[in-house]
Amino acid sequence: MGLALKQARGAELEIIGCARKKETACAATDCHAVDKVMPDPASAVKDCDLVFICTPVHAVREVLAVVSRHAKEGCVVTDVASTKQHVMKWASEFLYPSKLGFVGGHPMAGREKSGIEAASADLLRGCTYCLTPAEWTSSRDVEVVVKAVEWIGAKPYFIEADQHDFLVAAISHLPAAVSVATVAATTGHPDWPYMARLASTGYRDVTRLASGSQQVNADVFTTNRGPLVHWIDELIQALSDLRQQIVDEADGDLEATLAQAREARQRWMEDKWGEQAHSK
Repeated sequence: MGLALKQARGAELEIIGCARKKETACAATDCHAVDKVMPDPASAVKDCDLVFICTPVHAVREVLAVVSRHAKEGCVVTDVASTKQHVMKWASEFLYPSKLGFVGGHPMAGREKSGIEAASADLLRGCTYCLTPAEWTSSRDVEVVVKAVEWIGAKPYFIEADQHDFLVAAISHLPAAVSVATVAATTGHPDWPYMARLASTGYRDVTRLASGSQQVNADVFTTNRGPLVHWIDELIQALSDLRQQIVDEADGDLEATLAQAREARQRWMEDKWGEQAHSK
Protein backbone atom coordinates (compact mmCIF):
# COMPACT_ATOMS: atom_id res chain seq x y z
CA MET A 1 0.00 0.00 0.00
CA GLY A 2 2.79 2.38 0.89
CA LEU A 3 4.69 1.66 -2.31
CA ALA A 4 1.57 2.12 -4.43
CA LEU A 5 0.59 5.39 -2.76
CA LYS A 6 4.12 6.74 -3.11
CA GLN A 7 4.23 5.76 -6.76
CA ALA A 8 0.89 7.46 -7.36
CA ARG A 9 1.30 10.70 -5.37
CA GLY A 10 5.02 11.00 -4.57
CA ALA A 11 6.04 13.76 -2.18
CA GLU A 12 2.44 14.96 -1.97
CA LEU A 13 1.88 12.35 0.75
CA GLU A 14 3.79 11.71 3.95
CA ILE A 15 3.43 8.04 4.82
CA ILE A 16 4.14 6.97 8.39
CA GLY A 17 4.59 3.30 9.19
CA CYS A 18 4.64 1.37 12.44
CA ALA A 19 7.14 -1.38 13.23
CA ARG A 20 8.53 -2.68 16.50
CA LYS A 21 11.57 -4.36 14.90
CA LYS A 22 14.42 -2.10 13.80
CA GLU A 23 15.21 -4.28 10.75
CA THR A 24 11.59 -4.02 9.58
CA ALA A 25 11.63 -0.25 9.96
CA CYS A 26 14.88 0.02 8.03
CA ALA A 27 13.60 -2.20 5.22
CA ALA A 28 10.40 -0.15 4.91
CA THR A 29 12.24 3.15 4.62
CA ASP A 30 14.98 1.75 2.39
CA CYS A 31 12.44 0.58 -0.21
CA HIS A 32 10.53 3.91 0.11
CA ALA A 33 7.29 2.30 1.23
CA VAL A 34 7.16 4.85 4.07
CA ASP A 35 8.76 8.19 4.85
CA LYS A 36 9.34 7.35 8.49
CA VAL A 37 8.54 4.61 10.98
CA MET A 38 7.24 4.85 14.53
CA PRO A 39 7.78 2.09 17.11
CA ASP A 40 4.17 1.96 18.31
CA PRO A 41 0.68 2.58 16.85
CA ALA A 42 -0.10 5.47 19.22
CA SER A 43 2.76 7.65 17.96
CA ALA A 44 2.23 6.52 14.37
CA VAL A 45 -1.40 7.62 14.09
CA LYS A 46 -1.51 10.80 16.17
CA ASP A 47 -1.04 13.22 13.25
CA CYS A 48 -2.54 11.15 10.43
CA ASP A 49 -5.49 12.09 8.24
CA LEU A 50 -5.95 8.50 7.02
CA VAL A 51 -4.97 5.29 8.82
CA PHE A 52 -4.64 1.88 7.14
CA ILE A 53 -4.66 -1.07 9.54
CA CYS A 54 -2.75 -3.85 7.77
CA THR A 55 -2.51 -6.66 10.31
CA PRO A 56 -3.90 -10.18 10.82
CA VAL A 57 -7.62 -9.98 11.59
CA HIS A 58 -7.51 -10.45 15.37
CA ALA A 59 -4.86 -7.74 15.73
CA VAL A 60 -7.22 -5.21 14.12
CA ARG A 61 -9.19 -5.02 17.36
CA GLU A 62 -6.10 -4.10 19.37
CA VAL A 63 -5.07 -1.45 16.87
CA LEU A 64 -8.56 0.05 16.76
CA ALA A 65 -8.46 0.45 20.54
CA VAL A 66 -5.21 2.42 20.24
CA VAL A 67 -6.43 4.50 17.30
CA SER A 68 -9.60 5.47 19.16
CA ARG A 69 -7.49 7.05 21.92
CA HIS A 70 -4.69 8.65 19.93
CA ALA A 71 -5.90 9.63 16.44
CA LYS A 72 -6.80 13.26 15.91
CA GLU A 73 -10.36 14.46 15.32
CA GLY A 74 -11.36 14.07 11.69
CA CYS A 75 -9.01 11.17 11.01
CA VAL A 76 -10.44 8.44 8.77
CA VAL A 77 -9.65 4.81 9.58
CA THR A 78 -9.76 1.79 7.28
CA ASP A 79 -8.36 -1.74 7.21
CA VAL A 80 -7.44 -4.45 4.69
CA ALA A 81 -8.58 -7.55 6.60
CA SER A 82 -9.97 -10.53 4.68
CA THR A 83 -13.09 -10.76 6.87
CA LYS A 84 -15.39 -7.87 7.64
CA GLN A 85 -18.14 -8.72 10.16
CA HIS A 86 -15.82 -8.93 13.17
CA VAL A 87 -13.90 -5.85 12.05
CA MET A 88 -17.06 -3.78 11.66
CA LYS A 89 -18.22 -4.86 15.13
CA TRP A 90 -14.88 -3.84 16.65
CA ALA A 91 -14.91 -0.52 14.81
CA SER A 92 -18.34 0.22 16.26
CA GLU A 93 -17.10 -0.78 19.72
CA PHE A 94 -14.09 1.53 19.70
CA LEU A 95 -14.72 4.33 17.20
CA TYR A 96 -18.41 5.14 17.67
CA PRO A 97 -19.56 7.77 18.59
CA SER A 98 -16.12 9.38 18.21
CA LYS A 99 -15.18 11.84 15.52
CA LEU A 100 -13.34 9.12 13.62
CA GLY A 101 -14.87 7.77 10.42
CA PHE A 102 -14.38 4.11 9.54
CA VAL A 103 -14.55 2.30 6.21
CA GLY A 104 -13.88 -1.43 6.22
CA GLY A 105 -11.71 -2.46 3.29
CA HIS A 106 -10.43 -5.58 1.56
CA PRO A 107 -8.40 -5.46 -1.66
CA MET A 108 -9.05 -8.66 -3.61
CA ALA A 109 -5.40 -9.25 -4.41
CA GLY A 110 -2.50 -10.95 -2.72
CA ARG A 111 0.14 -13.59 -2.88
CA GLU A 112 1.32 -16.40 -0.65
CA LYS A 113 4.58 -14.62 0.18
CA SER A 114 4.74 -12.20 3.11
CA GLY A 115 7.15 -9.61 4.43
CA ILE A 116 8.49 -6.37 3.05
CA GLU A 117 10.79 -8.18 0.63
CA ALA A 118 7.68 -9.48 -1.17
CA ALA A 119 6.05 -6.04 -1.48
CA SER A 120 5.10 -4.69 -4.91
CA ALA A 121 3.54 -1.40 -5.92
CA ASP A 122 1.71 -3.22 -8.71
CA LEU A 123 -0.02 -5.81 -6.51
CA LEU A 124 -3.22 -3.82 -6.02
CA ARG A 125 -3.43 -2.22 -9.47
CA GLY A 126 -6.65 -3.21 -11.25
CA CYS A 127 -8.00 -5.27 -8.35
CA THR A 128 -11.52 -5.08 -6.97
CA TYR A 129 -11.28 -3.27 -3.63
CA CYS A 130 -14.20 -4.05 -1.30
CA LEU A 131 -15.43 -1.16 0.85
CA THR A 132 -17.85 -1.38 3.78
CA PRO A 133 -18.53 2.03 5.38
CA ALA A 134 -19.65 2.11 9.01
CA GLU A 135 -23.12 3.58 9.56
CA TRP A 136 -21.86 6.72 11.32
CA THR A 137 -19.22 7.51 8.70
CA SER A 138 -19.86 10.61 6.62
CA SER A 139 -19.85 10.66 2.84
CA ARG A 140 -16.80 12.93 3.02
CA ASP A 141 -14.87 10.32 5.00
CA VAL A 142 -15.96 7.58 2.61
CA GLU A 143 -14.69 9.68 -0.29
CA VAL A 144 -11.27 9.99 1.39
CA VAL A 145 -10.88 6.19 1.29
CA VAL A 146 -12.33 5.92 -2.23
CA LYS A 147 -9.81 8.48 -3.47
CA ALA A 148 -6.91 6.54 -1.92
CA VAL A 149 -8.18 3.32 -3.52
CA GLU A 150 -8.37 5.02 -6.89
CA TRP A 151 -4.88 6.50 -6.46
CA ILE A 152 -3.38 3.01 -6.25
CA GLY A 153 -5.28 1.95 -9.38
CA ALA A 154 -7.80 -0.33 -7.66
CA LYS A 155 -11.56 -0.42 -8.29
CA PRO A 156 -13.83 0.51 -5.34
CA TYR A 157 -16.68 -1.96 -4.76
CA PHE A 158 -19.22 -1.27 -2.01
CA ILE A 159 -20.54 -4.35 -0.21
CA GLU A 160 -22.19 -5.23 3.11
CA ALA A 161 -20.02 -7.07 5.65
CA ASP A 162 -22.13 -10.25 5.83
CA GLN A 163 -22.36 -10.56 2.04
CA HIS A 164 -18.63 -9.94 1.72
CA ASP A 165 -17.77 -12.68 4.20
CA PHE A 166 -20.09 -15.24 2.57
CA LEU A 167 -18.81 -14.62 -0.96
CA VAL A 168 -15.14 -14.31 -0.07
CA ALA A 169 -15.34 -17.53 1.95
CA ALA A 170 -16.10 -19.30 -1.35
CA ILE A 171 -13.56 -17.70 -3.66
CA SER A 172 -10.68 -16.94 -1.30
CA HIS A 173 -10.88 -18.78 2.01
CA LEU A 174 -12.05 -22.11 0.56
CA PRO A 175 -9.15 -22.29 -1.93
CA ALA A 176 -6.74 -21.64 0.94
CA ALA A 177 -8.34 -24.43 2.97
CA VAL A 178 -8.17 -26.80 -0.03
CA SER A 179 -4.50 -25.94 -0.51
CA VAL A 180 -3.71 -26.71 3.13
CA ALA A 181 -5.73 -29.94 3.09
CA THR A 182 -4.03 -31.14 -0.10
CA VAL A 183 -0.60 -30.64 1.44
CA ALA A 184 -1.68 -32.37 4.65
CA ALA A 185 -3.14 -35.35 2.76
CA THR A 186 -0.14 -35.89 0.52
CA THR A 187 2.90 -35.01 2.63
CA GLY A 188 1.60 -37.13 5.50
CA HIS A 189 1.53 -40.27 3.35
CA PRO A 190 4.43 -42.78 3.65
CA ASP A 191 5.04 -42.48 -0.10
CA TRP A 192 5.54 -38.71 0.02
CA PRO A 193 9.33 -38.90 -0.51
CA TYR A 194 8.65 -40.56 -3.86
CA MET A 195 5.74 -38.24 -4.71
CA ALA A 196 7.88 -35.21 -3.93
CA ARG A 197 10.29 -36.15 -6.71
CA LEU A 198 7.42 -36.35 -9.21
CA ALA A 199 5.34 -33.36 -8.08
CA SER A 200 5.50 -30.47 -10.55
CA THR A 201 3.53 -27.41 -11.65
CA GLY A 202 0.06 -28.88 -11.07
CA TYR A 203 0.83 -29.71 -7.45
CA ARG A 204 2.65 -26.41 -7.03
CA ASP A 205 -0.31 -24.38 -8.31
CA VAL A 206 -2.93 -26.20 -6.22
CA THR A 207 -0.87 -25.93 -3.01
CA ARG A 208 0.45 -22.37 -3.48
CA LEU A 209 -1.82 -20.85 -0.83
CA ALA A 210 -0.56 -23.26 1.83
CA SER A 211 2.64 -21.19 1.82
CA GLY A 212 0.77 -18.21 3.26
CA SER A 213 1.15 -16.91 6.80
CA GLN A 214 -0.33 -19.38 9.27
CA GLN A 215 -1.35 -16.54 11.60
CA VAL A 216 -3.16 -14.66 8.85
CA ASN A 217 -4.95 -17.76 7.59
CA ALA A 218 -5.88 -18.96 11.08
CA ASP A 219 -7.40 -15.55 11.86
CA VAL A 220 -9.33 -15.57 8.58
CA PHE A 221 -10.68 -19.08 9.13
CA THR A 222 -11.78 -18.46 12.73
CA THR A 223 -13.39 -15.05 12.07
CA ASN A 224 -15.36 -16.43 9.12
CA ARG A 225 -16.18 -19.85 10.56
CA GLY A 226 -19.83 -20.16 9.50
CA PRO A 227 -19.49 -19.18 5.82
CA LEU A 228 -16.28 -21.17 5.40
CA VAL A 229 -17.79 -24.34 6.90
CA HIS A 230 -20.76 -23.91 4.55
CA TRP A 231 -18.49 -23.84 1.50
CA ILE A 232 -16.36 -26.71 2.77
CA ASP A 233 -19.58 -28.75 2.99
CA GLU A 234 -20.44 -27.73 -0.57
CA LEU A 235 -16.99 -28.86 -1.71
CA ILE A 236 -17.31 -32.17 0.15
CA GLN A 237 -20.57 -32.82 -1.69
CA ALA A 238 -19.01 -31.94 -5.05
CA LEU A 239 -16.06 -34.23 -4.33
CA SER A 240 -18.42 -37.00 -3.25
CA ASP A 241 -20.36 -36.69 -6.51
CA LEU A 242 -17.14 -36.74 -8.52
CA ARG A 243 -15.87 -39.72 -6.53
CA GLN A 244 -19.05 -41.65 -7.28
CA GLN A 245 -18.78 -40.92 -11.00
CA ILE A 246 -15.21 -42.26 -10.96
CA VAL A 247 -16.24 -45.37 -9.02
CA ASP A 248 -19.18 -46.04 -11.32
CA GLU A 249 -16.97 -45.69 -14.40
CA ALA A 250 -19.73 -43.52 -15.80
CA ASP A 251 -17.73 -41.99 -18.60
CA GLY A 252 -20.61 -39.86 -19.86
CA ASP A 253 -21.35 -38.37 -16.45
CA LEU A 254 -17.68 -37.88 -15.62
CA GLU A 255 -16.88 -36.21 -18.94
CA ALA A 256 -19.92 -33.95 -18.54
CA THR A 257 -18.74 -32.84 -15.09
CA LEU A 258 -15.23 -32.18 -16.36
CA ALA A 259 -16.54 -30.28 -19.38
CA GLN A 260 -18.86 -28.14 -17.26
CA ALA A 261 -16.01 -27.21 -14.91
CA ARG A 262 -13.66 -26.44 -17.80
CA GLU A 263 -16.23 -24.25 -19.57
CA ALA A 264 -17.23 -22.42 -16.39
CA ARG A 265 -13.61 -21.57 -15.63
CA GLN A 266 -12.97 -20.43 -19.20
CA ARG A 267 -15.98 -18.11 -19.06
CA TRP A 268 -14.74 -16.65 -15.80
CA MET A 269 -11.23 -16.17 -17.18
CA GLU A 270 -12.56 -14.40 -20.26
CA ASP A 271 -14.91 -12.18 -18.26
CA LYS A 272 -12.26 -11.34 -15.66
CA TRP A 273 -9.12 -10.86 -17.74
CA GLY A 274 -10.18 -11.08 -21.36
CA GLU A 275 -9.07 -13.18 -24.28
CA GLN A 276 -5.38 -12.49 -23.73
CA ALA A 277 -5.41 -14.04 -20.24
CA HIS A 278 -7.50 -16.95 -21.52
CA SER A 279 -5.03 -17.68 -24.30
CA LYS A 280 -2.25 -18.07 -21.72
